[in-house]
Amino acid sequence: MENKEWYFEYEIQKNRPGLLGDISSLLGMLSINIVAINGVDEGRRGLLLLANDSRNIERFESILSTMDTIKVIKLREPHVLDKLAVRHGRYIQRDADEKNTFRFVRDDLGILVDFMAELFKQEGHKLIGIRGMPRVGKTESIVASSVCANKRWLFVSSTLLKQTIRSQLIEDEYNNNNIFILDGIVSTRRANERHWQLIREIMRLNAVKVIEHPDIFVQNSEYKLEDFDYIIELRNTPDEEITYEVVNQNDQLQGSEFGSFDF
Repeated sequence: MENKEWYFEYEIQKNRPGLLGDISSLLGMLSINIVAINGVDEGRRGLLLLANDSRNIERFESILSTMDTIKVIKLREPHVLDKLAVRHGRYIQRDADEKNTFRFVRDDLGILVDFMAELFKQEGHKLIGIRGMPRVGKTESIVASSVCANKRWLFVSSTLLKQTIRSQLIEDEYNNNNIFILDGIVSTRRANERHWQLIREIMRLNAVKVIEHPDIFVQNSEYKLEDFDYIIELRNTPDEEITYEVVNQNDQLQGSEFGSFDF
């Protein structure tokens, strides 16, 4: 049988010396390997396991149900968030009401890059929005994640160095393996119809699209927030408010000191 990964998370009910050793010995007797282990929350541990027979996982779960020292929280095929929790020692903060919205602060850039890289590695269409104030690290995180995922990134609209507004791609750029990056403010405030035609073409590609400032983007286009698979919020501090008042009061895209770059 083929080896298969599992995620096991438990909460300690009665802490005692040797508890982890007992669980590890039990896994060993059932021929289940431990790939990684870490604390993922207060009083909780998470383990990535590897087993070549799902029946051994069922036996493991049955034995665990008789133990009063731990409480099984999760025993399932690992999700992206499970792997990251074990890797980084804590879960990514998720919005209680909007389950596809994930929150990060600037100190978490390493986790954010890891998270987006895992999303970028997945095949097929994916629309990701990222909110945040200027100079918080949005674009840099997207580029770093593309590098980690071994994907090529393309700026369709951006203000990273110059105001980039593209109206066409060359033939080899129409590639489902590329990461297409758009700045919602630049596209809606400066772009012409040729640029929007390109955006519509890119949206039809079976590839990953990342849009900075998704709220501005949907206000001025036919797309909706419901079209986004993930919304990421990046703040300098946990209580920072993400607002577009500065943009609305003083259009930052006019007269940039860097100029613009249209092609």
